[in-house]
Amino acid sequence: MDKVIATAAEAVADIPDGASLAVGGFGLVGIPEILINALLEQGATDLEVVSNNCGTNGFGLGVLLAAHRIRRTISSYVGANEEFARQYLSGELEVELTPQGTLAERMRAGGAGIPAFFTPAGVGTQVAEGGLPLRYDGAGGIAVASPPKETRVFDGVTYVLERGIVTDYALVHAWKGDRHGNLVYRASARNFNPPAAAAGRITIAQVEHLVEPGELDPDQVHTPGIQVQRVVPAGKVEVGIENRTVRA
Repeated sequence: MDKVIATAAEAVADIPDGASLAVGGFGLVGIPEILINALLEQGATDLEVVSNNCGTNGFGLGVLLAAHRIRRTISSYVGANEEFARQYLSGELEVELTPQGTLAERMRAGGAGIPAFFTPAGVGTQVAEGGLPLRYDGAGGIAVASPPKETRVFDGVTYVLERGIVTDYALVHAWKGDRHGNLVYRASARNFNPPAAAAGRITIAQVEHLVEPGELDPDQVHTPGIQVQRVVPAGKVEVGIENRTVRA
């Protein structure tokens, strides 16, 4: 039952080339940066990443992106990373854009064993009708476009079918965790970490505070230990400022 791994390097050592990863975080908050940096050093490439955003320049998933380790990403918000935009428009990176709530539910559904679900988000747009550019050809044209999705009418309202997401691994950040893998997130760092943790077949959690079994109030546990396979003590993690705004 003791799932603690001494170092991040050991925890990510078996992630192979071509693996799919669900990664928690939103902006700069709740990012499992220690695990991501360890994966950068480990060298795995050709990765498929499922995450709300793909990091920023020099931080989070942005470091893997800059090293050309990511082949494909399923994301919702990608507007703050210049290298992401360059790789996408040049045809180096395949991108599946997904509405934010739909992305969270796709991961949650996958973790719950639900293969697909109907949602109104995206109906009447290219999300449902197809034609979104998954990959550009580098010359301004679309090399690969998204296919149309199944729709169905319930009680007079049209819904689109979305597939649940299950990944080979998940990387998440938690405020507290015990040796059994039970996790507690703090404030807004809760964001995409719970659904990402659920979606991974092997979930690796970096935790700021490692506690002993029984120290966490069961009513406060956000991710149960059954969904977590490895726990890495990370210590206190500082959160940066994505866009600093000050008075003139």
